[in-house]
Amino acid sequence: MHSKFTAPERAAILAKLQAAGVPVEGSAHRLAAYSYDASNYRIPPVGVVFPRSVDDVLAVMAACRETGTPLISRGGGTSMAGNAIGPGIVLDFSRHMNRIISVDEATGTADVEAGVVLAQLTRETEHATGGSLTFAPDPSSKNRATIGGAIGNDACGNHSVRYGRTSDHVHEIDVVTSDGALLTASDNGVLATDPSDAYSVSRASQLGEDLKKLAQDNLSAFRLELGRIQRQVSGYHLANLLPENGLNVARALVGTEGTCAVVVRARMKLVPKAPSALLVCLGYADVVDAAKDIETILDFSPAAVEGIDEAIVDTMRLRRGDDSVLGLPQGNAFLYVDLDGDDPDEVARQAALLLERLAANGRLVDGCAVPDSAERATLWRVREDGAGLSSRPASGGESHAGWEDSAVAPQNLAAYLADFRRLLDEYELTGIMYGHFGAGCMHIRITYDLRSEEGRSVFRKFTQAAAELVVRHGGSLSGEHGDGRARSALLPHMYSPDMLAAFEEYRRMWDEAGILNPGSITDPDPIDANLALEGVPEREWRTHFELRPVEAAAAGADPWVHAVQACIGVGRCRSDSGGVMCPSFRATGDEKDSTRGRSRVLQDMVRGARTIDEGWKSEDVREALDLCLACKACSNDCPAGVDMASYKSEFFSHYYEGKLRPMSHFSLGWLPRWLKLTSRISPLVNGVLASPLGKVVAAAGGLTTKRKMPKFASRKMLRDALAPYSAPAKTADAVLFVDSFTKGFRPEVAGAAARVMESTGRQVGCESDACCGLTWISTGQLDTAKKLMSKAVAKLDDGTDAPIVVIEPSCAAALKKDAPELLGTEAAERVSHRIRSFAEAVKEWVDAGWTPPAVPPDVTVQTHCHEYSTFGATVQRKALAALGVANVAEATGCCGVAGNFGFEANHYDISMKVAQQALAPALEGTAADTPVLADGFSCAMQVKQLEPERKSLHLAELLDPRNTVL
Repeated sequence: MHSKFTAPERAAILAKLQAAGVPVEGSAHRLAAYSYDASNYRIPPVGVVFPRSVDDVLAVMAACRETGTPLISRGGGTSMAGNAIGPGIVLDFSRHMNRIISVDEATGTADVEAGVVLAQLTRETEHATGGSLTFAPDPSSKNRATIGGAIGNDACGNHSVRYGRTSDHVHEIDVVTSDGALLTASDNGVLATDPSDAYSVSRASQLGEDLKKLAQDNLSAFRLELGRIQRQVSGYHLANLLPENGLNVARALVGTEGTCAVVVRARMKLVPKAPSALLVCLGYADVVDAAKDIETILDFSPAAVEGIDEAIVDTMRLRRGDDSVLGLPQGNAFLYVDLDGDDPDEVARQAALLLERLAANGRLVDGCAVPDSAERATLWRVREDGAGLSSRPASGGESHAGWEDSAVAPQNLAAYLADFRRLLDEYELTGIMYGHFGAGCMHIRITYDLRSEEGRSVFRKFTQAAAELVVRHGGSLSGEHGDGRARSALLPHMYSPDMLAAFEEYRRMWDEAGILNPGSITDPDPIDANLALEGVPEREWRTHFELRPVEAAAAGADPWVHAVQACIGVGRCRSDSGGVMCPSFRATGDEKDSTRGRSRVLQDMVRGARTIDEGWKSEDVREALDLCLACKACSNDCPAGVDMASYKSEFFSHYYEGKLRPMSHFSLGWLPRWLKLTSRISPLVNGVLASPLGKVVAAAGGLTTKRKMPKFASRKMLRDALAPYSAPAKTADAVLFVDSFTKGFRPEVAGAAARVMESTGRQVGCESDACCGLTWISTGQLDTAKKLMSKAVAKLDDGTDAPIVVIEPSCAAALKKDAPELLGTEAAERVSHRIRSFAEAVKEWVDAGWTPPAVPPDVTVQTHCHEYSTFGATVQRKALAALGVANVAEATGCCGVAGNFGFEANHYDISMKVAQQALAPALEGTAADTPVLADGFSCAMQVKQLEPERKSLHLAELLDPRNTVL
């Protein structure tokens, strides 16, 4: 295996970089986050650099060359083959070198830096060209994968059957070589990027001659062994150097996985965008039958032919609910066929003809065209979230990458899959299948046991057999993700000794120092070296949260270990659009502030790793978790189901044992207790807070002085609001749970909610003397939280099935999700099943026949993150649609307050940056007379902070029969 460095060696390398003026980071939490990508592997680096310019890259390269330190290029870190990690210095281009220099419609090219995210390039290209041009490669990770990464592993994507691979879309690539040359690889050679740079001019000239000679010396091998199928990504793409291909050095560099040079900039080709598209969804009995129809489908020149099996669908429904999968036809395996063209009527006619042809083939179980754009988006999300979801399938256990990227010619796919399933049966493994059926490329996650030596032995033997099988079918070990640490050692199964020698010579021509991304393609590590799940110490971690012990036992891991290892590096938390996760990363752009970055730090914690070895008392873990807003959005948006809010709460509960907590944990964490006092003396408290003394009081409590404090309500206000309504009784049709925030700050909402419930014809019971413990949960004071929650459950578990409607969404989520996980009792489960957020209840009442009052035609809504994650991402939108609101503008994102977070002095600035992501733009686009709904108290406070003159409403106030607000 490639060597790792001793402590003195690491110190010397870091000192060398710092002396060169390179800002290198080597903290324990930083190294932990960059020890992983989306593969099965873990290799701690020496340090991480976020270059801001090519000069920074040159300086890092010089220091690494002088010290013999490996250098690993990284974009979004989504590599599933282990080619974005290594034992030296990691260069992360995504943070700073991420500019789109220009989009040139006339030449059909875009000039971009290596860290540009693919989806961003697509959006800006379509905007700049009025939708006439687009950037074609669209892997499932397109909203966080970068151009540099796509060039590194020759990424393809859902529409590759039409548009091919990244190598089909490069015009020129600017690279830095290990000897410090800055070169431009083009479609007809290589030259110095700067003609006045004498060394680079000389280096380009010599390299060009060497590449020509390499091709001349290997004409037969290159022509016979390379480029045999559409998705032959394994190895180097040296056929591009052949005379008939014009010495296309740019295309030959694509797919080299950072082993030859460091990509810093590129000119990428753009393609015309079809004005009309239609998705055709097809259902089959199994994936083999689906693959048998591929040749028929390809006759229709589709833009995409993607496939998934029933395991992914079942898992999606289990993790996200039945509404997450809409529009699928009957069957156990499914194909998505994208047809496009200039005329929508002709596209529809082709879709009908395709369905007719497939029905005649006799294998199609069911099929339909999907014209609705929202339904298409839902279906595509099932496909795109497949990798993460299938890591913890509905059937139980775990599945892993490692053989997720094989490819054959499309006409051979059915036979290959039939043989592959027999191979799985032979080793008693299950394969969860999805991928690019139209290009013959399969992504298959397999139920290896990588935690035990016996399981790793099966992994080794099976992978060898799988390599032999795909080669027998004329295929490639990799069809998209590259070879990396997962498959490089298997290349002798696919290529002759002469070809392997040519690969080695090609690499030496570029990287004479031999420091770039060691362990990939040539001179590889064994496929079972550096596995992340190997060597995790067996230890019982005492936790407050119930973390699915049955599932954990099946996986052979402690529940806490199993929970924090849910993250497999998919990286959706690094996206800048779509969903709500992860607001802090979107604010800072720093990996350490992403859900994935935090997960990796926790994973190193349970390893007892050198970088982070203090367990529950680790300061590095505390720092990594500091900017987590505990919004819980990751529990919904993360394909792997990571719930960082719960992990943060659990960690803080142990970290602060025997330590002095921050003052905000008392001022805000104990808020329900303080409210009992403030309700008696609210005029005095409000007067103090409104005076200059208020800032002193806030600062003493660890609170920001920049945020306007809410006014405290009196006990009389709550009594007046709820006077007509009884306490909970077995005769009540519905129970209204009045939470601490509502009692303490806006009791008028409780009255409105009770009147709305009464107007539905229900007998309303009220529970206003219980606390869900939310503020103690969010600050990690779990012993107290459990006591309060247990008392609340005892009061609410009254032997009836009456729905419990909770006014505050975060408290509803606490009773719905946290109560069963913290208490682990049947009573908590019973109460959980009865909990409704107010918006969820409204939808049920309308569906049951209630006629609501008239509502305005336009509404802007800020959905609370906890409601979004626990009750469904569209809960508010569905409720408003049921009520008859015609136009709903939704601020899809965290408001930034997130309970105590936005009130804490050290988090205020991040809180306001988060607000700018969705809420602030939504408010700016909302007319003064359009209602703004913010059911969450935190959200309402942020609306007030952003626009002091605007009053937000709870949905109950909008529907209140006494409503005089509108």
